Amino acid sequence: MELDPFLLSRIQFAANITFHIMFPSITIAMGWILLFFKVRYNITRDQAWMQAYFFFTKVFALSFAVGVVSGVTMSFQFGTNWPGFMLTVGNIAGPLLAYEVLTAFFLEATFLGIMLFGFRRVPDWLHTLATILVALGTTASAFWILVLNSWMHTPAGFEMIDGQAHVTSWMEVIFNPSMPYRLTHMLLASGLTASFLVAGLSAFRILRDDRAAAVMKALKTGVYLAAILIPLQMFAGHEHGLNTKEYQPAKLAAMEGAWETRRGAPLVLFALPDESERANDFALEIPYLASLVVTHELDGEIRGLNEFETHPPVAPVFFAFRLMVGIGLLMLAVSWLGSYLLLRDRALPEYWLLALVGMTFMGCVATVAGWYVTEIGRQPWLVHGVLTVHDALGPVSGGMVLSTLLVYLGIYAFLTVAFIATLFYMAGKAGYGGERDPERQAMVGEERMTVIGAAE
Repeated sequence: MELDPFLLSRIQFAANITFHIMFPSITIAMGWILLFFKVRYNITRDQAWMQAYFFFTKVFALSFAVGVVSGVTMSFQFGTNWPGFMLTVGNIAGPLLAYEVLTAFFLEATFLGIMLFGFRRVPDWLHTLATILVALGTTASAFWILVLNSWMHTPAGFEMIDGQAHVTSWMEVIFNPSMPYRLTHMLLASGLTASFLVAGLSAFRILRDDRAAAVMKALKTGVYLAAILIPLQMFAGHEHGLNTKEYQPAKLAAMEGAWETRRGAPLVLFALPDESERANDFALEIPYLASLVVTHELDGEIRGLNEFETHPPVAPVFFAFRLMVGIGLLMLAVSWLGSYLLLRDRALPEYWLLALVGMTFMGCVATVAGWYVTEIGRQPWLVHGVLTVHDALGPVSGGMVLSTLLVYLGIYAFLTVAFIATLFYMAGKAGYGGERDPERQAMVGEERMTVIGAAE
């Protein structure tokens, strides 16, 4: 059987981005949550806030380390599997990636050490400043990466000369039509990912009979933050969808499962898209609702897939979009119920705590699903209207790609299981919360970090 290097290279890159995106989605917002814990400690001098800070700093550091390594591995594929990308748009992609390294990665890496090991070793204001700069660094990193990704969807500010893209306006490149929507959507997604991670690990501690002040403060922070962010995310997602309607209507049609252009289009809750028949074999619909949501009119027109000469694979986009939306609705229910219970000072029912534990990593799943919608929905283009995915492929053999793919899959599966197990193991240790003196607990956490730093 002949191995297809094109298909295998796509699977390999998809595996890399699936694994990698989980960790930035945690660290981008986790930095700001840590800053909140630190500022609360500075104001109240309540050691419970520092206990929460120390624990989730470990979570941040672990996520940051794995994210950096997987990101570097992923970037190698631009040269090994997809050299046509840099050959065609390297004049734009290269500087943007360099900005990300210079302004963000160095900022994070430099001040992360102070944030991890500097408490009681540097002035308190400097430790707080280090936390601020790390949080800014993670956000700046997301900014530059999303600028490049958004430009690949809605390219602007360039001209093609001899098959290569040359910048005519960096402002148009950076602030391309989809960038504000994509950046907002991703930052809110990270906020939800981090908030449910904080709430889930804290709920796990409570189920293990640890109701220390640090645990409860972290739980409330995660739940309240999620309750605030989820409606904002729904609004941002809607606006992002309207932007997609204008610039990538074929992607929107795949998301909606709409084959024919029609007015008064129904909202397809569930269907079985059949690309061979170019229709849905089964559909559960709400009449007129798709037109109302997308065009704000009951008889508004939605363009169907059959109108486009090329369009993305329908089933992956269709189902990934519904998975993302479904998790979002579940987040809304769990966070709002939790906020009600916490604000009323009600006893926390075990079923709700178990639900939180079960949703610890649901933010990661929703982010991956949303990323699938975005990236698969751009097919067959790598840079929309400029470069197809097929044209970017390099001269690699199917056997070579398959061998590296199997290695990647094995390593990523192991690291994913190890990462999840490590977080719950850390949460299960008596050192977080516990019955120790709060001041002594903060010192113990710092001593452990110092030992780890010395060993490295």
